Amino acid sequence: MNSSSTQFATSGRMGIYEPIHHQVSMWENTFKADFIPNTSASTIGLVDSRSENTSYESIGPMGNNQEENKMSEKVQRRLAQNREAARKSRLRKKAYVQQLETCRLKLTQLEQELERYRQQGVYAGGALNTGHIGFSIPLNSGIAAFEMEYGHWVEEQQRQNCELRKVLQAHISDIELRLLVETGLNHYSNLFRIKADAARADIFYLMSGTWRTPVERFFLWLGGLRPSELLNIIRPQLEPLTDQQVQAVGKLQQSSQQAEDALTQGMDRLKEILAQSITNHYNDAGNYSSQMASAMEKLRALESFVSQADHLRQQTLHQTSRILTIRQAARGLLALGEYFQRLRAINSLWAPRPHEPA
Repeated sequence: MNSSSTQFATSGRMGIYEPIHHQVSMWENTFKADFIPNTSASTIGLVDSRSENTSYESIGPMGNNQEENKMSEKVQRRLAQNREAARKSRLRKKAYVQQLETCRLKLTQLEQELERYRQQGVYAGGALNTGHIGFSIPLNSGIAAFEMEYGHWVEEQQRQNCELRKVLQAHISDIELRLLVETGLNHYSNLFRIKADAARADIFYLMSGTWRTPVERFFLWLGGLRPSELLNIIRPQLEPLTDQQVQAVGKLQQSSQQAEDALTQGMDRLKEILAQSITNHYNDAGNYSSQMASAMEKLRALESFVSQADHLRQQTLHQTSRILTIRQAARGLLALGEYFQRLRAINSLWAPRPHEPA
């Protein structure tokens, strides 16, 4: 790996080095110069529309009326589908608001109980876990909100997977398919947004992956999937690829691996520095408080690592979509969504399995 991919800049605020941002920036710029969105579909669309206009003129008024009726029926069906989707969205939003209000009331009750336990002397020596006290709802309201939002995100992803599967079999136009692809990419962007909120609320909760199933946690890297693995998952569904696409995907995967290595090495170094900060108090007991404060400051770097990892995942998705045709991108999004569905399905089969006697 190039030395540039593992460089770190000194941080005056934390006293440790942070993961470089220019690794990802260099990686993004490489593809911005090499690839631009495929415009052949729009060009073909212009030629087709001109030829259709010519044919309509030759058919006459009756042909035009029939064609207009067909288009009108199609538009009406699409509008009806949009209205139904909007209705369901309003119902989901209403249920979500009700869940938030219920959660808020439970959190208030739990906080009151925790305060009562502390006053009664139950909380001693850390015996009571302030994160969870035997209830399914965490005390951290930011994490509670994230868990509900992530649950809705998973439901929406399943719905989008079903829609993509249907339209790919129906061979709809590239324009309609492009809208679905953009919706899918925006859906992943929304996941990265709510993960950033959760990281600010509790970075260890996010990195531990307790919001995912145990099987999904087995594949976690800095709170999510490795970007290079993402390409391995979707690539079999993209065939056939042109020579230029093969070269571009390979280059993207190599750059992703270099950025992953840089972040991994940074995390390893942070662990070493943090361990040193914690153990140094044995030699300087009088400076214990300042050393603990320094260790706490260093832990804040974790949020930056996870943020950069999610940025790398997001950019890998968008760069891949620019390399592919619109139908390849749709197949790739479907393959990625089905991959996560299968991991959750494996977990549901694994958890209740019969255990052999010891």
